[in-house]
Amino acid sequence: MNEPQYRYTAELADQIELAWQDRWETDGTFHAPNPAGPWAEPEKVAGREKMLVLDMFPYPSGSGLHVGHPLGYIATDVFARYQRMLGKNVLHAMGYDAFGLPAEQYAVQTGTHPRTTTEANIVTYKRQLRRLGLAHDDRRSIETIDPGYYKWTQWIFSQIFNAWYDAEAVREDGGLGKARPISELVDELGSGARELTGEFAGKQWAELDAKQQADYLDGFRLAYADEAPVNWAPGLGTVLANEEVTNEGRSERGNFPVFKANLRQWKMRITAYADRLASDLDRVEWPENIKALQRNWIGKSHGARVHFTGPNGEDLEVFTTRPDTLFGATFMVLAPEHPAVASLVGEGTSWPEGTRAAWTGGAGSPQQAVADYQREAGRKSDVERQMDDKTKTGVFTGAWATNPVNGAQVPIFIADYVLMGYGTGAIMAVPSGDQRDFEFAQAFDLDIIDVISPVDGDGKAQAGWPGTVAEGKAFTGEGVLINSAADGLDLNGLTVSESKAAMIAHLEAQGVGTGTINYRMRDWLFSRQRYWGEPFPIVYDEQGVAHSLPESMLPLELPAVDDYSPRTFDPDDRDSRPEAPLARATEWVNVTLDLGDGPKQYRRETNTMPNWAGSCWYYLRYLDPANDQALVDPGVEQYWMGKQAAAVAGAPEGTQDPGGVDLYVGGAEHAVLHLLYARFWHKVLFDLGHVSSEEPFRKYFAQGMIQAYAYTDHRGQYVPAAEIVEKGEGKDVTYWYQDDQVNREYGKIGKSLKNTVSPDEMYAAYGADTFRVYEMSMGPLELGRPWDTRAVVGSQRFLQRLWRNIVDEQTGELVVVDAALDGQTAKAMHKTIDAVRKDYQTLGFNTAIARLIEFNNALTKLDAVPREAAEALVLMVAPVAPHIAEELWRRLGHDQTIAYQDFPVADESQLTDDQVTCVLQIKGKVRATLEVSAEISEEELKALALAHPKAVAATENGVRTVIVRAPKLVNIVPA
Repeated sequence: MNEPQYRYTAELADQIELAWQDRWETDGTFHAPNPAGPWAEPEKVAGREKMLVLDMFPYPSGSGLHVGHPLGYIATDVFARYQRMLGKNVLHAMGYDAFGLPAEQYAVQTGTHPRTTTEANIVTYKRQLRRLGLAHDDRRSIETIDPGYYKWTQWIFSQIFNAWYDAEAVREDGGLGKARPISELVDELGSGARELTGEFAGKQWAELDAKQQADYLDGFRLAYADEAPVNWAPGLGTVLANEEVTNEGRSERGNFPVFKANLRQWKMRITAYADRLASDLDRVEWPENIKALQRNWIGKSHGARVHFTGPNGEDLEVFTTRPDTLFGATFMVLAPEHPAVASLVGEGTSWPEGTRAAWTGGAGSPQQAVADYQREAGRKSDVERQMDDKTKTGVFTGAWATNPVNGAQVPIFIADYVLMGYGTGAIMAVPSGDQRDFEFAQAFDLDIIDVISPVDGDGKAQAGWPGTVAEGKAFTGEGVLINSAADGLDLNGLTVSESKAAMIAHLEAQGVGTGTINYRMRDWLFSRQRYWGEPFPIVYDEQGVAHSLPESMLPLELPAVDDYSPRTFDPDDRDSRPEAPLARATEWVNVTLDLGDGPKQYRRETNTMPNWAGSCWYYLRYLDPANDQALVDPGVEQYWMGKQAAAVAGAPEGTQDPGGVDLYVGGAEHAVLHLLYARFWHKVLFDLGHVSSEEPFRKYFAQGMIQAYAYTDHRGQYVPAAEIVEKGEGKDVTYWYQDDQVNREYGKIGKSLKNTVSPDEMYAAYGADTFRVYEMSMGPLELGRPWDTRAVVGSQRFLQRLWRNIVDEQTGELVVVDAALDGQTAKAMHKTIDAVRKDYQTLGFNTAIARLIEFNNALTKLDAVPREAAEALVLMVAPVAPHIAEELWRRLGHDQTIAYQDFPVADESQLTDDQVTCVLQIKGKVRATLEVSAEISEEELKALALAHPKAVAATENGVRTVIVRAPKLVNIVPA
């Protein structure tokens, strides 16, 4: 049987879609006008509400997109297209996060320059995304590897480098603390308005030489170089961020061992913004679970800093959230990397008297025990060290510290469950009140002193309580203090909150501690020993002082090199140190520059920025990418991202809107670090006056993940999912690859799992619109959902029925009629309009599509489809299936693109039903139903109900009462 010539098939869809994509590009259909700058069109901006909609942009890998990638891109496109049809000026753009390790590793393996492979990958991504019909402003596409782009990444770094955080500066909102230019700090130091502190206390600024001044300023700069414990992977030849290290202490890429090493690295002083980063989460419209992730990462906690004293006078400062339990501190634990460890473990020391056998780790001396333990701890990741289910390990340093509240001598251990990255890298261990400390004390035969007791009914210490040792676990509940008294301080009988306040007051009075707020978040490690990244705009003079390059010398471009690989080492060589590939480009590294005081010799920074750099601010460049004179025109930034009169939804009453992107969509896997880093950069730019918005993303939505089945053979090896054959039915179904039965598992789509499906396959088999409709109809956008290629046909049938309702498949002629809508169709249309508008606005695309399918099916049952209903349906379909909508809109006689047509508006009078079902109860039991007018009065409904045969039969002896709830309920109680 021959296919009708005008049936909506994959082939016809392909023709329609490619033609409309070409027309959109030629006409610049989705070019969003700016209020100023190169693309200024003030007449198109005036009087129109704006809408900035963006996605987390992709890293262009060599394998191209799979069907899981476009989920968020389609969603933002549907939303943006809907907003255009509401008359808004919509900016929707896409770029590419193109620096990073994968391209460099491929270059090392093949000898192909990473720019070559990356640009080829971008071409593939652009083709695939264009074929999807995304309504991006193609003029605004950006690539982080473009020197014209990373010029401004380098410029932002220089702004951060040349800034400091003044905790006493008053912000516009009346709060304290903001970034200021470092030049203002220099002026204050030079004039004496601000005194020097630390080792230079009491001196004048002019008395310091250039190196001393630079070192002093480094203690304030928001970007600075410092010795830091880092994750060093000799097998990769580079330092890794914590998130690039697995729980097993190995590199995420390559699975190489990772060790802790102290190296001089660039850092960002993000901790200065910790409080603002935490508190300003109240001002943005984000999912609560994402806010919680951010707050947990920042880790704000109230407590005290307490000074224990080492045997040689070392100041061993600890941060504790439980200063009330200081009398229960029976030992101290330092991180293995703590700088005080070296002074505590002297050359030739032996185990002191009182050392218990369990403390030594079997070593002959403290020095040997500590060195061995440090070596082992260096092999573990921070995540692995903090796992609660592992056996506690550690060794005694051979030294004792003095507890400042009672003078007790407590042994000092090192243990890997204490990290330098949190607090001070030292803890006072209270085994009776902390389970980790309790387990450590049990393992190492350490004393346990109960200081918190559960209470009886009178709020007193519970008599006869056996204590934590007898119960076998720490007591972490509420209670009152016991065993907590010394000269000048008695906490016994006080509650926890009372004793915290009393202890902090005592510590401050004695000068041995202070109440404080602490943050888990550490300063951001910002160096990589790689080639394929943004060069730092930093040079060093002969004294090693860092200078930022002026804007006139930017961009500082990557030099051409023959060897892109960092020097790698034996994967187990923990004593090796990184050598960046840029160090080999000696002519680039060693330069003569005039930075304002005459030509001098300088040495360039040979580390590169991490791939986070380009993704920290790209949303700003979309606004004004043709501007080569500024990061972004102030008027343009104010228009697209400026603060609005009303606060965002869900913010506390009286909260000011922070500004930012109106809708930002991306995966939850980036919801902590990427969002946190972008917020930090943005707040610095705000403080320095470069942007008017305080937050980058006013509203964020975390879309779910499309997952798929994968299949493994008897060896555990993945086999191609597309070649699997199902045998049997229901619970008896089995899965076969060739002649072997295989196991099925459910998880991510990935090349390594051999279960990827390319969008190209979907375009060829069904067309882009069908693919879009299927992905948006699979379920709520925020939830994960399984991919099933076989189910795509349902979305294709919907579009085929839509086509048939308007176009004759045999002749290609219109089949709609210019006739008035009957009452039922009119009501169905307006109810659909009302529901779909609400669903599109709230990203409820799956329910919107269900309503469109229902209305389309209703039209299918008519003898002929009225034009009014057809046009309304096509307009409603346009955001989710734009190509077929454009084609049908043209065939319906319209010359202009559907993209800017007004979205239908529901007639409120059509949203109520003329007839409703009324339940008739007799003595509370349902006996019948009545179809009545929605506007029926109580008296009319009462009379109608009493006249019903069931009511007449039940009330032969009269009526006691009638309860009427018009129009839906009548309850009759017979006499």
